[in-house]
Amino acid sequence: MILGVTLLVVLGTIIGAVLYGRAQSKARSVEDWALGGRRMGTLIFWFLNAGEIYTTFAVLGISGFAWAYGAPAYLAFCSVSLSAAIGYWLMPKIWAAGRARALVTQADFFADHYRARWLGVVVAIVGIAALVVYVQIQITALGLILRMTLGTDVSPAMAAVLAAAAMLAFVFLAGLRSAAFAAGVKDVLMLVLVIALSATVAGIVGASSMADVYARAQDAFPGIGKLPGLKADSGLSTTWLMTSALNVALANWIFPHMFQLSYSAATEDAIRRNAIFQPIYSLSYFFIILLGLAALLAGTIPPDGDINAVLLQFVSDRYPPWLVGLLAGTACLLALVPGSVLLLTAGSIFARNVVAPLYPAMSDRAGLLASRLSMVGAAAIAVYLTLGGNRSLVEIGLSAYGAIGLLAPGVFLAFLWPRTSAVAVAGGLVAGYALLVTPPGEAWIAATFVEWEPGLVAMGAALIVTVAISLVAPRRAGAPDTLPLTPPLASQGEAA
Repeated sequence: MILGVTLLVVLGTIIGAVLYGRAQSKARSVEDWALGGRRMGTLIFWFLNAGEIYTTFAVLGISGFAWAYGAPAYLAFCSVSLSAAIGYWLMPKIWAAGRARALVTQADFFADHYRARWLGVVVAIVGIAALVVYVQIQITALGLILRMTLGTDVSPAMAAVLAAAAMLAFVFLAGLRSAAFAAGVKDVLMLVLVIALSATVAGIVGASSMADVYARAQDAFPGIGKLPGLKADSGLSTTWLMTSALNVALANWIFPHMFQLSYSAATEDAIRRNAIFQPIYSLSYFFIILLGLAALLAGTIPPDGDINAVLLQFVSDRYPPWLVGLLAGTACLLALVPGSVLLLTAGSIFARNVVAPLYPAMSDRAGLLASRLSMVGAAAIAVYLTLGGNRSLVEIGLSAYGAIGLLAPGVFLAFLWPRTSAVAVAGGLVAGYALLVTPPGEAWIAATFVEWEPGLVAMGAALIVTVAISLVAPRRAGAPDTLPLTPPLASQGEAA
């Protein structure tokens, strides 16, 4: 029953998404395939944008974090709202620059604005590395679901390989429009499921209401409802929450796939409307955290102590098989859709910003082939990372935000300070990574900024170095002073 319902949900959605995508567009180039022809309207853009928020990180990761730590899971409430506020200002500017300059990738933006193709190559490599880490989240979660539905006889390694293969198959068959269709289906299913589970969970754990679940958790585990939560020595204090939420909000729109998402919108209004209403999605975290606390009250023990599997195990233990299958199928979509968009973005960046500079005469067909082949390599690296670690989805996500956040100074200063130079941006990257990934840098952050999110400290260092170098070595003459904030009239007419 579980396997049958799971396959029905997943295969039905994929078939519908592929048929929809092919009916809407014929991908003859990387731009058509990766940006959906720059014609994403308000509704489809909503689901695609929300699809990047409502992932396995949000559902399996946050519920597991609530089960293991309690109050630190409130990070989800803060980060989504802050991110939407920043996106309201930033995304339309990225969209305008992309439409006016025919940009396809994030690396295009850096190479074009700073008049330095070499910087585009550097940014491409940094972006692909961060995307691979984010793909790891989706493969980890999808592997868990596959083991639950197919049985524990399937090894973690085989589950990870199957998960990567499923993502590659979906993205090869489709493009951004198909992913947007699938995102809409999985968002609706997941919201209905989360609310339905939350409406019945009180009776499952012997509470009188949803609010009583929170009260009982506080009584059974004193301190769970306030920071630092269940584990006083975890370092998940108020300082951690504030710095982590700010780091996620600042870094969210810097991910390469969020740049391409911005480029894909048909109009500026589509972006702004989404930014206004997107924080509503953060309300669903009340129910997701509730389910994590209910699993704790129910004494749920996930396999191998894996906190990422808490929600799946809780539902499997307490609910009928058909509902378990519905959750498993929907959770598969939560991993497949964002994972496919991440791989699609990594492939388009590799083809356009790494291969194309070496082979300028490369045709669109060859570029599309290079893009698709490179995704196999990115998926393989993500599988390797999945097998080499056992961290929570939230911890993996924060490390990805920390890595990509080092590009934030280069993006924000592009719109705020024309003096910023390519050399300065590169210098900021070097300084940021020296703090973030080297043992001396990590030790310095831990000793100097106690309980701070390391990614935010590294981002601050990158900003200081970028500004300092720009004062000494400003942007070279001949580069435009500012990026255009609105596209040419012809492009506006096409968008309308």
